[in-house]
Amino acid sequence: MATPSRTTAPDAVPVPVDRPETGAPGPGDLPRIVPRRRIGRRLTAAAALLVFAMVVNSVVRNDAFQWDVVGRYFTTRAVLDGLLLTLWLTGAVMVLGFLLGIPLAVMRLSTNPVLSILSWGYVWIFRSTPLLVQLLFWFNIGALYPTLGLGVPFGPQFVTVKTVNLLGPTLTAVIGLTLHEAAYAAEVIRGGILSVDSGQTEAAQALGLGKRRTLRRIVIPQAMRSIVPTAGNMLIGTLKGTSIVSVLAVHDLLYSVQLVYNQSYQVIPLLMVATLWYIAVTTVLSVGQFYVERYYARGSARALPPTPLQRLRARAAAVPSARSRATTARTTV
Repeated sequence: MATPSRTTAPDAVPVPVDRPETGAPGPGDLPRIVPRRRIGRRLTAAAALLVFAMVVNSVVRNDAFQWDVVGRYFTTRAVLDGLLLTLWLTGAVMVLGFLLGIPLAVMRLSTNPVLSILSWGYVWIFRSTPLLVQLLFWFNIGALYPTLGLGVPFGPQFVTVKTVNLLGPTLTAVIGLTLHEAAYAAEVIRGGILSVDSGQTEAAQALGLGKRRTLRRIVIPQAMRSIVPTAGNMLIGTLKGTSIVSVLAVHDLLYSVQLVYNQSYQVIPLLMVATLWYIAVTTVLSVGQFYVERYYARGSARALPPTPLQRLRARAAAVPSARSRATTARTTV
């Protein structure tokens, strides 16, 4: 007699199993669960793997990349010095950019119209101008202002400094990148603050907390859930964007590689060296961004998203259980 089908998960189909009449039903009389066949998903995955294998094969077996040359120059002193300067520029620009972006965001949200308009004007100007133009402008600032002075407006100057001797290529790169980054950081912080429900601020005011303490203890910690993902993308973008300072002859990673292949004429292998280093550093930053996002996601969800290591452990533990279920199903049939 066929046993009645039971309610199962939507991705599984119960299959009744014919059993002889034995009286009371036993555990072997339960219906066998057959997973739903997803042919389209498997075909799509197979096609994607095929394309990926073709791309990898074309890169690995192409002699024009000269992988032996890539390995020889990958850890040379010139390349590593350029990498260190790139990392230093990225860290300094991100820190200074957000330090300047925080007061700009607060000014933009201020009820004072003067502060709000000044902040809006700063963001408007630096977001409307290409970064390369800004760097070239700061590099040639001596043509507009041969000297910079500190004193009374329309009056005497107490201290004057020649800009030609003041701004070198590296300092020019830091100033230009920081001012550009601050405009975007201000908008990221402002968006994060606005993402916090206004009821949080009202509750803090009802408890007698001041505006500064409410912003520091209530609003900013909750806004970090929205700020961190965009800030992580800005960090990776800044890492790659520092390559533009090579036009100022700053010895970053790309400029150091260019100096090498201008002498050896091995352009493709040296560009691959820079590409692999950028990929490696970006990967490390992406992993760090994942854990920072996971840290600030506490309290916003009932369960934190699993880490890659936890996912691997779960999949490894699921393989023996799947095999045992398949063995039990075959034995039952």
